[in-house]
Amino acid sequence: MSSKRQHEDVIKFDIVKNRRKFYMLSATILIVGLICMLVMGLNLGVDFKSGTRLDIYVGKEFQTADIENIIKENVPDTVFTPVTKYGDKQDQAQTRFDHTIPADQLQKLEGALKAKYGEQVSKQEATVDPSIARELVQKAAIAVAVAGIGIIIYIAIRFQFLFGIACIIGLIHDVFIPIALFSVFRLEVDLTFIAAILTIVGYSINDTIVIFDRIRENLRTMKSKTVEDLEHLVNVSLWQTMRRSVFTVGTVFLTAVAIAVLGSESIRNFSLALIFGLVSGTYSSIFVAAQVWVTLKKRELAKKRLSPAPTES
Repeated sequence: MSSKRQHEDVIKFDIVKNRRKFYMLSATILIVGLICMLVMGLNLGVDFKSGTRLDIYVGKEFQTADIENIIKENVPDTVFTPVTKYGDKQDQAQTRFDHTIPADQLQKLEGALKAKYGEQVSKQEATVDPSIARELVQKAAIAVAVAGIGIIIYIAIRFQFLFGIACIIGLIHDVFIPIALFSVFRLEVDLTFIAAILTIVGYSINDTIVIFDRIRENLRTMKSKTVEDLEHLVNVSLWQTMRRSVFTVGTVFLTAVAIAVLGSESIRNFSLALIFGLVSGTYSSIFVAAQVWVTLKKRELAKKRLSPAPTES
């Protein structure tokens, strides 16, 4: 019995043969996301956009319009985002000013809120001036870039250069999808979002390495002289690691959903970024990174066939 027949029962669906469909799906998502980002931009939080973020504990039922009117009266000539409610009892309010608000004005605002709603009212503010905001943007970009470069070097050394290229294309896919979704849904991008992106990169690269490691092992035991052999080998490798990939991401996904549903407002965007990234990361490891490697390897095999044989002297 040939090695191909021995592995036929492992393959439930021919993933590699349908790789162009997955390329089209990913390309469509990325193009739509890019258009949304260019048109709508990102909803940058106070970490990356100078200003003051204000969280107010009201402690009782309130109307957002009343809070906004109090803000306009006590902090005049300022631009702020619409007040939103949050918390289990919807008794907390949140807004963000486009520039830094002096401490004395915030104290005056708190006093006015206490006069209307009671002494239980309290505030919590986070202020970032323009220079710090620019520094945070630069450091966040550097952190993501350094992580990506380190991954390329690691993959290229441990496996081969083609694996490294495929891995980076998959990681770009992983990072861009959550960013695009945050733009579409107007979710706030702050430092916790960057932490989520780096976490996603870690999980995705781990899943991709497991798949690539199985491909490398199978290259030693299964013949891969033709494109058909190579496609079959990758198909087998993907299905051999499928259960592990699904179970691993499934446990983390359920945890992220629990945090999003039951957690506090301060970490909700972090958990949503994780949810988006875990789905896109698992998808890219199986349906993008491995398929890109097949495509690159196919071109490499074609070049070897076209290269002239060495002549004898």
